[in-house]
Amino acid sequence: MDRKEFLLTIGKGAAVAGLVYCVGCSQNSYIPTAPSNVDFTLDLTQPGNQSLNSIGGSLVTADGIIIGRTGSASFVAVSSACTHQGTTIQFQNNNNRFYCPNHGSTFALDGNVTNGPATQALSKYNTSFNGNSLRIYS
Repeated sequence: MDRKEFLLTIGKGAAVAGLVYCVGCSQNSYIPTAPSNVDFTLDLTQPGNQSLNSIGGSLVTADGIIIGRTGSASFVAVSSACTHQGTTIQFQNNNNRFYCPNHGSTFALDGNVTNGPATQALSKYNTSFNGNSLRIYS
């Protein structure tokens, strides 16, 4: 095999790999299932929940829910997996949104998509705050 054939073969392989990646990315190849029948309470005095004591703080639960503190007594809770490919999203209080660091999808605080490639909204959960107890429920 001479140099020209070698480079042509490598180029074709790279093109095929790129095409497979782009086609897989453009489709919602993995849409995670959002938690359902949710009802739990967090004690904000516990060390593992301390991040929710500050406005702008957030916490991702083992159940797949991200909770963000938006005000002195207000919280928002949505499913934590991006509906595009399942990456764990981030709470960005300064931008009033949730952000997926994988492909840049953004979601409003109510879970609706504001920028793709995600096309499906995040599931939103109710919150109730009383003293040091934060209840998250469907």
